[in-house]
Amino acid sequence: MTKSSGSLFVIATSALVLISVASSSSAQQRKTETAGKTAAQAYKNIQILKDIPADELVPSMQFISASLGVGCDFCHVEHAFDKDDKKEKQTAREMMTMMFAINKNNFDGHREVTCYSCHHGSHDVTGTPMIAEETSASDHSRENSASETAHNTNPPSADQVIDRFLQAVGGVAALDKVNSRVQSGHIDFDGHQVPIEVYAKSPDKRLSVMHMPNGENTTAFDGEQGWLSNGGRSAREMNAAENAGAKIDAELNFPQNLKRMFDQLRVSRPEKIGDKEETVVVGRKQGQPPVKLYFDPQTGLLTRAVRYTETPLGRLPVQIDYSDYREIGGIKTPAQWTLARTSGRFTIHIDELKQEPIADSKFEPPAASSNDAGKPR
Repeated sequence: MTKSSGSLFVIATSALVLISVASSSSAQQRKTETAGKTAAQAYKNIQILKDIPADELVPSMQFISASLGVGCDFCHVEHAFDKDDKKEKQTAREMMTMMFAINKNNFDGHREVTCYSCHHGSHDVTGTPMIAEETSASDHSRENSASETAHNTNPPSADQVIDRFLQAVGGVAALDKVNSRVQSGHIDFDGHQVPIEVYAKSPDKRLSVMHMPNGENTTAFDGEQGWLSNGGRSAREMNAAENAGAKIDAELNFPQNLKRMFDQLRVSRPEKIGDKEETVVVGRKQGQPPVKLYFDPQTGLLTRAVRYTETPLGRLPVQIDYSDYREIGGIKTPAQWTLARTSGRFTIHIDELKQEPIADSKFEPPAASSNDAGKPR
């Protein structure tokens, strides 16, 4: 490895968007065609989610899929999603109607009950509690909760946790020397390895390029707006949810800028990763889902981040676990991290990190040809 820029959080989350684009090129093209439309205007035979933005329909379906542990073909006819041939599709409509009514009548319209509240990853709802076959670690944890609570009666403040994190990665002076970065490596997913390159420039520009067999997949943020392109297709602007995540990803020095990225930061109850109890900080920004950050209480380093994508039916989680911290140029940075979501997981390995000048034009979307169906801006 060569000299690192010290960014810890940035490329992991944007790579999630990159993989999503790689796994669904037709979905990307469809999003370009549905920009600015409601679901009913853009898709055929929409009966319940008529008025939501069209680009929120697919994430909503993904939320149902994750909540019930099923694929699209559980409710839909393959290659003919508008057909009503399957009973499960009508049942899903009835369940959504029931869920909306429960929230309206019991929680003032706030989304408190979701598909997952009852299904928990199964398409059949179980109404009878299960009997545990043996005493679990969680049982022992509950038995000792009183002593654990007493042990944690004086937890550190969020500012103290973040300040320690900043010092653990190298400190402000080291991070101030970094204004650009180029990283290269590969992604392991579904038994395949794909090369990836990431370009980042202060204060908030970044671009990721994944080299797929059918062409380059690109995820970028130009300082104001995020955009994506897939396999040579014309670029499209990110929707609001994607753009919010990309703006956070574009922070070149996440440890240094963490405090200003959120309206509120507070320490939550400790949680375990494996057998190790971690310090948890929750970051909140108005209008956005919370972000949970896990820190190793011994080293002070970031070990996990959990983020959410809002859908009309509920939140879809994204989890990033960091490992293999290495000191490069006076800054500690993870050389490996694993991203997990409801549909699967993949691991990113960084092989080379270096600093070099990057032109602003690198982050701008490519010019659309006259034959392109949609333009990014």
